[in-house]
Amino acid sequence: MGVSIPQCVKKLDFRKTIVGLATGAGAIYLLYKAIRAGIRCHPPLCSNSPVCIARLAIERERHGRDSGELRRLLNSLECKQDQFTKGMILHSITRCVYLLENEASACTAEDIDLVGSMLDDMDNSVKIQALNTLKAFSGIRKFRLKIQEHSIKVLELVSTIWDSELHIAGLRLLNNLPLPDFVHPQLRRVMPALMEILQSDYILAQVQAIRLLSTLAQKQDLLYDILNCQVHPNFLHLFQSSQPGSLLVEALVFAERLSEGRNTPHYRAVKWHYNEQSLHEALFGDESRLADRLLALVIHPEEEVQIQACKVIVSLQCPPDVSVRPSSCQPSHSYFHNGE
Repeated sequence: MGVSIPQCVKKLDFRKTIVGLATGAGAIYLLYKAIRAGIRCHPPLCSNSPVCIARLAIERERHGRDSGELRRLLNSLECKQDQFTKGMILHSITRCVYLLENEASACTAEDIDLVGSMLDDMDNSVKIQALNTLKAFSGIRKFRLKIQEHSIKVLELVSTIWDSELHIAGLRLLNNLPLPDFVHPQLRRVMPALMEILQSDYILAQVQAIRLLSTLAQKQDLLYDILNCQVHPNFLHLFQSSQPGSLLVEALVFAERLSEGRNTPHYRAVKWHYNEQSLHEALFGDESRLADRLLALVIHPEEEVQIQACKVIVSLQCPPDVSVRPSSCQPSHSYFHNGE
């Protein structure tokens, strides 16, 4: 039986609708795939993002080609810039020094002086970035003597500006350099400031300060200045078992070096006088409670702390020249009475 014209028209319209919907769905799906593929694409190598620049520079370094990025940054630092831009440039230079060894080694003493001149900037954040950049360059042997020329300025900044981030950056740099004898007079002047940083509540700065003081304690001409430096009444709080293990180990190394230094024949040949609030009295005086702290640290959960506490105990009882003969060790006045 035949189909009427109106019914035929309706069927045709319905088929067109289905085809149209199918075509539209296909187009949407293709569009979705294109967008998804675009999202997954990596940014082009010509991108100006720091990641792409660093990736490109490292790739060129790997193939023995100079990316020129470090030189461009140093040249831009010579131009007049605002504080924020200077800080960002210095931060980028620091990254490049660590990542691009060949380009960093090709830098000159003038480049070090340029970075060092940023220590005179009015903005502390620029000073901090400059200290970090000098620290990066100090890893290259040929620049160490040049960077040493800025050590007095670094000590001045650390001792006159109370900023924990600056203390950390400055002390990390100093701890990475051999400090020459001509710096010793300045070190004597800043000793009270270093001791204040050691007794602050900022762990990272405390660790860096005590590392520097431990190094200086091995200098005979600075030992008395350290031992006679005034400290807070609660100085021995640094040796409480509740302190972080990293700080405890550094504090114990410091105490051991001071103990060894004061027991050398050269130091004992002089009759020294210490003020009542001195570091010497806090650690080695008749009223010191250091022995109690050490005995508590012998059973500390961290093995490195235990070992270092034992080393301090030995150094207190045995002068270095007889430490190889345990039978000849004699207890030192108030320490470990009655066989403790």
